[in-house]
Amino acid sequence: MSTITNYEKEVVSQAQVRRATVEFINIVNDLWYDKSIELVLFRNPLVDKRASEVLNLIDYAREFVAKPISINDALEIAKAIQSIDLPASKLDIGKLAYEYHLQDDNNADKLAFVQNQLKDATGAEEIQPKDVVLYGFGRIGRLLARELMSKMGKGSQLRLRAVVTRGEINEAVLEKRASLLSIDSVHGDFLGTVQVDADNNALIINGTTVYMISAGKPEDIDYTKYGINDALIIDNTGAFKDKEALSRHLVPKGASKVLLTAPGKGIPNIVHGVNHAENNPDNIDIFSAASCTTNAITPVLKVLEDNFGIKKGHLETIHAYTNDQNLVDNMHSKYRRGRAAALNMVITETGAGKAVAKALPALEGKLTSSAIRVPVPNGSLAILNLQLNSNTTVEAVNAIMKQYALEGDLVEQIQYSMNNELVSSDIVGTTAPSIFDSKATIADGNTIVIYVWYDNEYGYSHQVMRLAKHIAKVRRYTYY
Repeated sequence: MSTITNYEKEVVSQAQVRRATVEFINIVNDLWYDKSIELVLFRNPLVDKRASEVLNLIDYAREFVAKPISINDALEIAKAIQSIDLPASKLDIGKLAYEYHLQDDNNADKLAFVQNQLKDATGAEEIQPKDVVLYGFGRIGRLLARELMSKMGKGSQLRLRAVVTRGEINEAVLEKRASLLSIDSVHGDFLGTVQVDADNNALIINGTTVYMISAGKPEDIDYTKYGINDALIIDNTGAFKDKEALSRHLVPKGASKVLLTAPGKGIPNIVHGVNHAENNPDNIDIFSAASCTTNAITPVLKVLEDNFGIKKGHLETIHAYTNDQNLVDNMHSKYRRGRAAALNMVITETGAGKAVAKALPALEGKLTSSAIRVPVPNGSLAILNLQLNSNTTVEAVNAIMKQYALEGDLVEQIQYSMNNELVSSDIVGTTAPSIFDSKATIADGNTIVIYVWYDNEYGYSHQVMRLAKHIAKVRRYTYY
């Protein structure tokens, strides 16, 4: 009988938890769409999440900080945030809940606590929205379009206004572009609406017009004809990679800044969180967001360099195959990349070892690197074999990395995984560019081996967006 009674109590309890979760989700969405206040949980997005996804994130938060964080904590803190007059902002409800549990009095008034923690928000500067043009519409371009439109809210930050591609634009082409944006074999369906406006050569994404512009050369476009002014051009074509070529984007009317989604020559190569603050957009017009691998390893390397010092090391990337490889064996300008991508592991080169030094000069000449392309469409792994300046242990390395994932300047960049079963498909859709696998760390004296997973498409796209917001000067007040 007691077993039955306990089961009935469990049924009632889980119903109450689900009800609280639904209420929490409604507040999260109301704050976002009504006030441009975005709630995240240890940097994991919460907008448009299902109840099961939120509860899994709560479980992760509880384990991550070793505090009894519950959905009721999150709900009460969200209600407190809802009752306060705040500017457009991005607030980590996980950190707020963690800090609440650090208090001696766990029965303290949550509204007073939240008001005290967010007292600096009232002094946040007003931001002016920035027009964005995507130059190219490939893998990164379409992911950026998805995220820009999904995170548009009331349009107070980045506003996607147009996409530039080569070739004729007609109704059939627009239908295909809309389909590629709506459905993705790796990242699933776009959680929004996409319609074709053939009369205006545009896509209507979530009810907002995004012009599709055809151009053979950047200089041929007049963006002001489309009502676009002072725009940030995000070049994801890979066709222009040095300062001279990228400067062509600044010729047209309506363009003012350029961001390249690849390593660039003669321009600042930025890993957001590591060296973005050293490059003032008031003085610089052209930026590079470096590569996906550079964004994955540089934050972790910075933590290790700052705390232990790095003598030397080797980086091996186990990278998903990409569109520059052949689907079947055929001619290719580079050795081995001509072999069928989905059937082979392919040894190739990577410039990530040298590229790190552009964002982290202390590592100049200290890293060698190579790469293996493997038969997965997305989701990659970097293995760092390093010699440090001092001896350490697995526990010490993991503790330092966990600290940086919890607080400081790299919380958006480093996600700390405690999952014993982590594999590449698990990290697809992660917004952090670096997923530190704490269960795989090896240490022997001053030699360590670190495993860093990364979604080479989605995680990198979010780094591009973070840098874009820095360039456009539309970073909201954040509480991390």
